[in-house]
This record gives sequence, C-alpha cells and structure tokens, in this order.
Amino acid sequence: MIYQYLINALFTMTMKYRIILISIFLSAVLADRIHALQPVSGGPSDTLVIVWSSGDPEVAEKACLMYAHAAKKNKWFDEVILIVWGPSERLLAVNDMIKEKIDAMKKDGIIVEACIACSNMYGVTNELKVCGVDVKGMGAPLSNYLKRGYRTVSF
Repeated sequence: MIYQYLINALFTMTMKYRIILISIFLSAVLADRIHALQPVSGGPSDTLVIVWSSGDPEVAEKACLMYAHAAKKNKWFDEVILIVWGPSERLLAVNDMIKEKIDAMKKDGIIVEACIACSNMYGVTNELKVCGVDVKGMGAPLSNYLKRGYRTVSF
C-alpha cells in the first residue's frame, strides 16, 4: 500500500522533489544494509549459554568444557555462561580434573552457574560453592536467557 502511494507521488512531483525522495529512500536502504553487515557485540547474539547436564566425564572433557573454554579464549563469543545442571553437578563435585578445568575457565572469564535444586538433591551444594560456582535457582535465569534470544547449546 505504501509503495503504491510513493510511486503515485513520484509521478506527481517535480524533478527536484523526485530526486530528494529517491535520495532519502536510497539512504535509508543503504543505512539498513550497512547496519546489517556490522558485527553485533555485547547483546544476546554475542553471549553463549551452555547447559551442561551430562554426568559422563568424556562428554565433559572432550566436548562441553573444551568447547566452552575455546569459545571464550578464541573470542567466538564475548561472554560464555556455563550452567551446571543435574548429573554434571555430581561429576564436578567429585572429579578433580574437571574441577581444575572449571577453575581455569573461570580465570579466563567464563561465568559458571549451577542449579541449587539439583545440587541439593545430589548433596553437593557445598562442594560446588567451594569450587567458586554460583549456586542458585536456575529455572528463571535460564528461561530469561532463552526469552532474550541468547545462543544456547547443551551437553
């Protein structure tokens, strides 16, 4: 509808106004194209949220934690949030090698959070806190990450 109005208006305008209108239109289109090419930073698309729920040490070491750490160190994402959930909490609490990996990841700026409901069920809340993990209710934070469009992956 609006395009038809603009086309009709073009035919009734003087040449001077046609040139002005076309210039404005092309400027808007070009500005939109240039903006689309700019890298997005600091928003949901530049934050990676990893939900780690597997209790398998091989999945932890050779997939989840390796990718999470690489994503931060290689600046594939500005921010990386690792959510430790369910069986992975028990694994983290008892596996010294994984504790060392989590410590190194935190030193490199990865945010590590864990679900307190799960850690209480497994009886590992204190162990996770000693590891420096932010143990809290995670249902609402994860839902907010998803609603805001954060990039998510799960292991």
